[in-house]
Amino acid sequence: MPLVIVASLLYAALFIKPKPLGASVAKPIFERGDSFYGITIPSAKTLWAAGTNGKVVRSDDAGKSWTLQKTPTHVTLQDIAAWDAQNGVAVGNDGVVITTRDGGKSWATVSAPRSTIANKLVRVKTLPDGDAWAVGEGGVVLHSSDSAATWSLAVKEEDAAWNDIFFLDHQGWLVGEFGRIRASKDNGASWQAVNSPVKVSLMAVAFRDKSNGVAVGLAGAVLATHDGGERWQVQKAPTVEHLFDVTWDGEKWMAVGDNGVVLTAGAPATDWKPAQSTSQGRGWHTRIRHEDGKDYLAGTALTLLENGDLKTLSR
Repeated sequence: MPLVIVASLLYAALFIKPKPLGASVAKPIFERGDSFYGITIPSAKTLWAAGTNGKVVRSDDAGKSWTLQKTPTHVTLQDIAAWDAQNGVAVGNDGVVITTRDGGKSWATVSAPRSTIANKLVRVKTLPDGDAWAVGEGGVVLHSSDSAATWSLAVKEEDAAWNDIFFLDHQGWLVGEFGRIRASKDNGASWQAVNSPVKVSLMAVAFRDKSNGVAVGLAGAVLATHDGGERWQVQKAPTVEHLFDVTWDGEKWMAVGDNGVVLTAGAPATDWKPAQSTSQGRGWHTRIRHEDGKDYLAGTALTLLENGDLKTLSR
């Protein structure tokens, strides 16, 4: 009997293999450590966000549910933009540029000029008729006129970053390190330096019309212009936190930044005040986009700002 038992155990060990039971566990859409640096809203219900480890997520119900999209990179994506719900582009570290033509079902790497100084693209903006602009470290300013299929250098590279670019019709503005500002009146064919009243890095710029614009930056810097960006004035802001983005939502200015700061101001951009509830967490926000009366933020998490309170969407 002992010999029979031993033989049975040996047979089971050698020839009987366990079979997996049930379906494999799907990879979660949102994981611990995820951060999202860019967000875009190509249509009323569609959101796209990009961030760490090459992650791109999409929602088609205004952030109620999300899908994880497969991308060809694992480097951090710093920004994402779109022409419509099918055609988008994302940029990031190591000069990476990826595009989609099918709503994100597939993403492909696109070749773009690389800097000899640094390779980190921090912003990308899309314009009508397939135009796109991307900026980053090493003074890189890239332009595409074919929906991000091909790119060319628009300015000579230099050892200082450009952090944001904004166009309104044929006028354009660049902001970057050391408070630098440049303006273009010919669709970006040429750029002229503009006197800046600050030396801290400017991180974002936006205009509500051809005359009135706001730039924000590190240490709570806020600048405003009322003459198309020829002259800029420092505005008093109720924070010394770094500010990373600014937008005009049709009714008010909004700026977001480090330690959960969210600021608002009226059209003159002189009356800045906190917008979010003081009970919110201390995460950071890198982008803010407005659509259909709602404000969507990227950063430590994807969040929705409603009635002064932040609701986390990336769960």
